[in-house]
Amino acid sequence: MAAKILAKRRSMLAGNVKFMFQPAEEGPGGAKPMIEAGLLERPRVDMAFALHMWNDLKVGRVGVRPGPVMAGADEWKVTIQGRGGHGAAPHQTIDPVVIASHVVVALQTIVSRKVDPIKSAVVTVGQIQGGNRFNIIPDSAVLVGTVRALEEKVRLRVRREVHKIAAGVAASFGARAVVEYDDGYPPTVNDARATALMRAAAAEAVGERNVVEQDVTMGAEDMSYVLKEVPGCFWMLGSANPAKGLNHPHHSARFDFDERALPIGLEIWLRLAGPRI
Repeated sequence: MAAKILAKRRSMLAGNVKFMFQPAEEGPGGAKPMIEAGLLERPRVDMAFALHMWNDLKVGRVGVRPGPVMAGADEWKVTIQGRGGHGAAPHQTIDPVVIASHVVVALQTIVSRKVDPIKSAVVTVGQIQGGNRFNIIPDSAVLVGTVRALEEKVRLRVRREVHKIAAGVAASFGARAVVEYDDGYPPTVNDARATALMRAAAAEAVGERNVVEQDVTMGAEDMSYVLKEVPGCFWMLGSANPAKGLNHPHHSARFDFDERALPIGLEIWLRLAGPRI
């Protein structure tokens, strides 16, 4: 709808407005291949903005903030190669399940002891798989998890520590760890000037008191690829209505939102694309 309205008012615009509809935001991420295909060129994009419906904010409110607003998100897999055998004779084995358990605990020391406590990071083990019988020690066990960080320096430090800890713990038990590490979305970082423009447009639409400082989240967003290339702002449009039961969190099976948020988002887009830019 915003595209249709702006197209009709093309002569009133001071420059070009390009709309991006990115697929696969939840993975593998559509922004990166779109950039590689020339999204930000012909004409060159000087500033970029993106909206996210947000059920942590009541409808009628808008969340913006400069700097990091979402984390980088990486995925890793650790395979512990041990030696299987009978559960009644563990001395004849190198038990990868026990070793994997030690690795899980050791990984939690990365954030508590390797990352500056003023910084933010998350190391989560989301999956453990090893063996398929109650009385058999398997040859291998697999851990799968994610790393989240708001700064690239912290992100790289955590990645190094995942490799070191997995390899070191496994070796101490006489086993071997194979680490596969997939660099996912980078941190989403808002430009200060773009955020000020966004805040002004939102304030015109919903009033200054309804424009709030957005909380940082350790979730991730592929708009981060765009914001690495051009300055911009990723902002949150309040969509919750507790009185109607429309306040369940994102990814909940009961998620729903107040559709009154939609025209608010439209108005903000139209104001943002005005002479201010």
